[in-house]
Amino acid sequence: MAFGALGIERGDKVIHLMMNCLEWLPLYFGILRTGAWAVPLNFRFTAEDILYCADIAEAKALIFGAEFLDRVNSVRGKLEGITEFIFLGPDKVKPDYAHSLETFIEDASDRDPALPISLLDDAALYFTSGTTGFPKPILLTHRNLEASCITENRAHHQVHDDNFLCIPPLYHTGAKMHWFGSFIVGGRAVILKGVKPKWIIEAVSEEGITIVWLLVPWAQDILVAIETGEIKLTEYKLDQWSNL
Repeated sequence: MAFGALGIERGDKVIHLMMNCLEWLPLYFGILRTGAWAVPLNFRFTAEDILYCADIAEAKALIFGAEFLDRVNSVRGKLEGITEFIFLGPDKVKPDYAHSLETFIEDASDRDPALPISLLDDAALYFTSGTTGFPKPILLTHRNLEASCITENRAHHQVHDDNFLCIPPLYHTGAKMHWFGSFIVGGRAVILKGVKPKWIIEAVSEEGITIVWLLVPWAQDILVAIETGEIKLTEYKLDQWSNL
């Protein structure tokens, strides 16, 4: 009920501007459970891009990490439709206009909102990267997200015991929606905050990862690291790794 306590209701748009972190997915699904729209933004967006997307989305709330403080501050006065800001970062740099995410969570009720949500309800507004002009919005319904879960599971046969390594930024539909195939069967996920061949192999070994979604350049970097001796596979437990 945390979002409801801030007046976030069905159909409201909540911008989600964060780097990969443990809080990312709970906040995303919390927005959806409220009946609001999740609006994940590319962490490379400039302040003007953020303002543009906020205007297009007609956003009511903005969740943002400390990494984006300067960008949000620079356009805050123009974000006329946004009435609630939630900040993830140290209290010493938290702006006065924002709620602390930690306090926001601590004060939240554990009462089920008991809000009926239809598969046909709108759920998430994603924006393209803007490489060919302004970022373009794409609206997904709850049925679209469910279809992603089912399609990915049937394609990759994830089971409850699988552990999926999410490497790309979670604002992107790529890795997160590939993981949806595990999500639908209650599979776990590990989130990386950066990309290096050794970090990937270490995560697979230490966390018992069974599935990794890799871009071709990352796979190539891993192979080069193995060939040059930077990574010695005998030092890691990788036998459970079943899928790329």
